[in-house]
Amino acid sequence: MKNIVFDLAGVVFARNVARCPQSLMDYFYFINSGEAMPEFWNDYDRGTRDIDSVAECLAAFRGSDFETAKSMMLSAITYQEQVVPTAELIAELKQAGYRLFVLSNMSKEYIAYLRRMDVYRHFEGEIISCETGLIKPEKAIYELLLQRYSLDPSQTIFIDDRAENVAAAAEVGITPFHFDRNNPEKSCEQLRDLLK
Repeated sequence: MKNIVFDLAGVVFARNVARCPQSLMDYFYFINSGEAMPEFWNDYDRGTRDIDSVAECLAAFRGSDFETAKSMMLSAITYQEQVVPTAELIAELKQAGYRLFVLSNMSKEYIAYLRRMDVYRHFEGEIISCETGLIKPEKAIYELLLQRYSLDPSQTIFIDDRAENVAAAAEVGITPFHFDRNNPEKSCEQLRDLLK
């Protein structure tokens, strides 16, 4: 392997549950439920809906008002922190000479916040859904990654916490790795073993 591609949410970054209010976790229960994302949220990640439009849809979806929905969305961003085991692994991999990339479904508000985090400096390239109009697990977003950075899929591994996203990567010849967002330490150790 020469190229290591990371999803962001649930792998490199996550809400700090120690300081994140339970009310906010409950409001966004659907994010990590394992179920399909609501279509309006996919549109947000795709960059075809702005935050106000999504807040309107979210308010209807959650049975709240617009102001609450938008406030929750903006607040949720600020609870994102680096996943420490993953950040440590990324620094090790960069030092070892691997090429590191990002492939993530992410809205413009979220990615603007996350790009300021220290760990982000280790990535040499990125494909972000809101900037491409494509979202995982659509085949085209993986093909764009390979094409834009001239990556050989047989030398590339993709790490994501959603099974459907790693399965889609495998369909274009990329080695898949399903990251356990509930046990990042274990997943990082498995990756170290895999990359030996």
